[in-house]
Amino acid sequence: MNDKTITFDRFVRWLLGGLLVLGVLLVVNYLSDVLLPFFVAWLLAYLLYPIVCFVQYRLHVPGRALSIIVALAFVFSVIGLAAYLIVPPMVEQFEKLGELVTQHLHATTRISNFPEAITGWIEANREDIHRFFRDKEVSGTIRQALPKVFTVLSQTASIILSVVASLITLLYMFFILLDYETLASGFIKMFPKKSRPFWRALADDVERELNSYIRGQSLVALCIGILFCIGFTLIGFPMAIGLGIMIGLMSLIPYLHALALIPIVILSLLKAADTGQSFWVVLLSALAVFAVVQALTDMVLTPRIMGKAMGLNPAILLLSLSVWGALLGFIGLIVALPLTTLLIAYYQRYITKEGDAASPPPKE
Repeated sequence: MNDKTITFDRFVRWLLGGLLVLGVLLVVNYLSDVLLPFFVAWLLAYLLYPIVCFVQYRLHVPGRALSIIVALAFVFSVIGLAAYLIVPPMVEQFEKLGELVTQHLHATTRISNFPEAITGWIEANREDIHRFFRDKEVSGTIRQALPKVFTVLSQTASIILSVVASLITLLYMFFILLDYETLASGFIKMFPKKSRPFWRALADDVERELNSYIRGQSLVALCIGILFCIGFTLIGFPMAIGLGIMIGLMSLIPYLHALALIPIVILSLLKAADTGQSFWVVLLSALAVFAVVQALTDMVLTPRIMGKAMGLNPAILLLSLSVWGALLGFIGLIVALPLTTLLIAYYQRYITKEGDAASPPPKE
């Protein structure tokens, strides 16, 4: 029998350990607004670290700081190119939609200059407008609406603070990348020596699964973007290439590309108004492309690519998406695959002991 007797001393140590973990969680929750930029910066540093290493050691750029600057310049250039392919055509399409709406209003109302018409209406109905605002019910409604105005102002201030937090996040990321190896290895030294092998194995498994997940999901997103570009081009949909690139980028987070249905509806309305086609025909053709690509993604791309990258059977993969999505909602869809693979790996390592032979001995 390998069971250890639960003594009062061991029980007290477990209780104190549990209280310590609870206290740490409460402190983290209390300081979440402060810690969030740091954790986001660490995630970004983790993603950028391979590019920084490539720039420093393969391109022989002298110094880590200059390598980080070059890597960031490359990443921002790629983001800027994607924005150039997406934003200007989208703005152009919306301007064209505005012109079509204005032409329709001119043809319907027979008004040639809307600003002058509005100004003339206000001058002609000045007394009625004053009387309307002096009404008790209207003034009460305005007083009730004022707190909502202040809410909008506070949200605007939150946006400004978010921008400031983004700058702080970039600063955190820069300094983390400067000493990434030291910080990554120093994490293990926070724990007692006898428990370091466990935490090192945990860190290695997390890093392995994250690498597999990022590679697999990036390949899935690339395939989705290419398929949408081809599909929208075949049906002559407006902004086919830019919209396909945008959907591909959104697909880096599973199922986020469903939000692309909003610009699809707007662009369908624009094409129908511009060409005289039936709006429903244009929309249904775009939705058909969306449905075909989504079916290929769920039935072929995700099971084959992500299943191969993460060692999951397609049935287990789809089940994990359903279970984690039901438990944690949208966040569950994002973390489903790495968490499932991590749980399976630790079940094999510590329960069935199948992973011990294949796993290299932990370094001290």
